[in-house]
Amino acid sequence: MIAEGTRGRRRPVGEITRGTTGHNRLRRSDRWVTAVYGPLLRSAPRPLVVDLGYGASPVTTSEMFARLRRVRPDVEVVGVEIDPIRVAVARAHEREGLSFVLGGFELPVARPPLIVRAFNVLRQYGEAQAWQAWDLLRDRLAPGGVIVEGTCSEIGHRAAWVALDARGPRTLTLSTRLTGFTRPSDLAERLPKTLIHRNVPGERVHAFLRDFDHAWDVAAPYGAYGQRSRWIAAVERLTADWPVATAPPLGGRARWRLGELTIPWDALAPER
Repeated sequence: MIAEGTRGRRRPVGEITRGTTGHNRLRRSDRWVTAVYGPLLRSAPRPLVVDLGYGASPVTTSEMFARLRRVRPDVEVVGVEIDPIRVAVARAHEREGLSFVLGGFELPVARPPLIVRAFNVLRQYGEAQAWQAWDLLRDRLAPGGVIVEGTCSEIGHRAAWVALDARGPRTLTLSTRLTGFTRPSDLAERLPKTLIHRNVPGERVHAFLRDFDHAWDVAAPYGAYGQRSRWIAAVERLTADWPVATAPPLGGRARWRLGELTIPWDALAPER
């Protein structure tokens, strides 16, 4: 179990991750956050964003900071890492609005964050621990705040993430480079910890991926126009049976053409 203490505790909550990272690894999620939560960033007073568990290099935090500042020029971003050596390295990259602190799921920041991004952090945890980590993070959010928690491949070409608010998980997004997979179910390896072991017959996420593969097969003729056309056709077919988002900012052709799909969490949620 993940032991929780007070905000003033000295020992961060969580475990050190492998720390793998790289340039543009999280570009897909950053692009989604700015599109979906740009209005939230623009309307909030003094928005604070946390990048939790950024890894051995602060590069993805710095990239997120640059992308968010295009949406909200005064946004503050804090990278939170549980490894003190990584924090010491990252502090050389601090500048106005961007800082790095030692910590974990307790989020030792000055005020409740509006957005928390946590990528490739919960892979090493068990499913029950992942649910508990979500609960800890939700308790730290500013009013109206969101968590974007997910995983991606080593170079970011395949990714999946859940958006959560104070009520719990709201959506699941799958995102892939359109030349980076064979079948949609290839993305199953990037499902969040709360779903990845549920990809078995009888679970909703398994049925969804099965139907997505079928829609992909049926859309094969569109491949003559490229993988993007085939992906869009497959997603459109999938909407007949699943509540895939079809309108901005979560859905529609503008999002689908990027190799994305977002679906309400309740459509796939496992029995806890």
